[in-house]
Amino acid sequence: MIYRFRVILDNDTEDDVFRDLEIRETDTMEDLHNIITQSFGFDGMEMASFYISDEEWNQGEEIAMFDMSEAGNQVRMMSTTIIKDVVHEASPKLIYVYDFMTMWTFYVELGEIVEEAQGTDYPNLMFVHGQIPDEAPEKTFEAGDDEDDYTEFEDGIDVDDYGDLDFDENWN
Repeated sequence: MIYRFRVILDNDTEDDVFRDLEIRETDTMEDLHNIITQSFGFDGMEMASFYISDEEWNQGEEIAMFDMSEAGNQVRMMSTTIIKDVVHEASPKLIYVYDFMTMWTFYVELGEIVEEAQGTDYPNLMFVHGQIPDEAPEKTFEAGDDEDDYTEFEDGIDVDDYGDLDFDENWN
C-alpha cells in the first residue's frame, strides 16, 4: 500500500508552504525523512527527528536519525523503523524537526492510503505549494496564562533592610 502524506511547514505567516508525498508503507522513516528534505530543498545533512503526535499536535515519542540517548533510554531509529509501524489511520500525525540549530518544524499528516500505481516510482513528490523561506520561521515559546500573575519580588521582604535578615534563621 502507498501512504500519501501532506507535509506542512510550521510558519506564522499567511503563506502556506506544503508538499504532498507518496511513499510505500513498508519504507523506513529514514526514507520519509529523505523525501521530505529533498522536496523542501534541504541537503539532508543536519540532525532531524520525527515525533509521534496526537490530534492536537502534541509532541510524543521521538524517532531519531542517530542514537544520542543515554544508557537505558531506548530511542527508535529512523533507519530501522517501518512507516506502517508508526503511522496508520488511528495515529495519522507526526511532527518533523529538521536541523536542531534552526528548528525547521513540519506537520506531517497521513492523508490517505491507496493501492500502488503501475509505472510510478516511490517515493513520489505529488504536489508542491509555496516557497520555503530563506531562514527557518522563528519560534516563540510562551508560558501559560499564569505568567502574568507571578511577580518575582512580591515576597514581602525589603531587600534594602538587612537588619531583619538573621543569618542563622535564613540559612539554607
